[in-house]
Amino acid sequence: MSRSQFNSLVDQHRFDFLVYDFEFSSLIEQSSYSKGKILSYHNHLLAINTLLNTSVNEKLNPQRSSSSKIVILTGGTTGNPKAAAHKPSLLNYLDPFLTVLTRLHLINYNTTYIATPIYHGYGVAMLLLFIALGKKVVINNGFEAKKACCLIREHNVEVVTVVPLMVNKMLKYNAEDLKSLTCIVSGGAELNPKLARDIFNTLGEVLYNLYGTSEAGLNTIATPQDLIYSAKTVGKRIGGVRLKILDTNKNEVSIGSVGQLCIKNRWSMRNSSCSWIESRDLGYRDRKGYYFLCGRVDDMAVSAGENVYPVEIEQVLINHPQVEDVAVIGINDEGFGQRLMAYVLPINNTDITKEELTEWLRSRVARFQLPKDITLVNQLPYTSLGKLDKKKLESDISLYSRQGRSTPRKAELF
Repeated sequence: MSRSQFNSLVDQHRFDFLVYDFEFSSLIEQSSYSKGKILSYHNHLLAINTLLNTSVNEKLNPQRSSSSKIVILTGGTTGNPKAAAHKPSLLNYLDPFLTVLTRLHLINYNTTYIATPIYHGYGVAMLLLFIALGKKVVINNGFEAKKACCLIREHNVEVVTVVPLMVNKMLKYNAEDLKSLTCIVSGGAELNPKLARDIFNTLGEVLYNLYGTSEAGLNTIATPQDLIYSAKTVGKRIGGVRLKILDTNKNEVSIGSVGQLCIKNRWSMRNSSCSWIESRDLGYRDRKGYYFLCGRVDDMAVSAGENVYPVEIEQVLINHPQVEDVAVIGINDEGFGQRLMAYVLPINNTDITKEELTEWLRSRVARFQLPKDITLVNQLPYTSLGKLDKKKLESDISLYSRQGRSTPRKAELF
């Protein structure tokens, strides 16, 4: 994070103590922070790893407290990151803990690789879960497909936690290195059906899709069998979760209708006055109890009076054999109010045109869903958490257009 971001956190939360990596020393020294601190790791300076060899004369008797909380910052894809405070009570987390344990059969595995960032709610939750199970945990600084594949092969990893972009990169780099995997836990970003099919075809029925938020924690799980039923589903809600789907007037919608997902559970954040958390995610439930996402509330476009969800068009375009990645956004339009704009990353060394894509798409979507235009790009921007950054894409499309390059390439995750 930048110096201004760190100073903002210091002013907002007034930290009493700080644990930090040596590489951030200058950031902290030049900030307004002046209280206690310690390095995480160092060979000769005082750090957590050297405390066992440090003599301490002072006897401390800290008071027990039940007012503590774990605060996680949201991804900030729709603005500045927000603080989500959670009560660290074991009883509150029994439902998600036991559900993940049983549905993913984690008790049967010995080694997991947490590829997702530990500073994100998804990463730290999985880390704490595997520590509680007493399993071997492999972590690495940052993500790079070659290194990730090597770690999985070297440690004979059985379980890996990823965002979809990570597993896509690993599959493309060397699928053979992933043969030891029997449980791929995907979360943190939308899983596209094409990737789900690629994983099943290459590695077998090993994919699980989790849906949760920084504010509300884990809410639904899709098992491999659920994803065979529909590769688009985020599964069924877990025990202890109450989930409503509401329209703009805060009324519950009927089965199959799209609305905002609102969540209530015991492990939700505790800095909200309302017990129901508005996820800002759009979705619907089918008659069998499966949930499906339709993008963010801000993503929806109203075209000639019809609600249009960009994710639905993305899920169609990604199935074109010459499409590597795609992003669809809503834009203002004088005649229709809003229309869709599609940004398509073609597979390397293909000569697909936007006219051919438009014609292919025409027979697969409704007329009001057809994008006003399709732009071919060299890359698509992703956040450090592996989420498609549509705001960055909108702010400067010239950075990603194909002009000036002969072959497209996808942006690196980290």
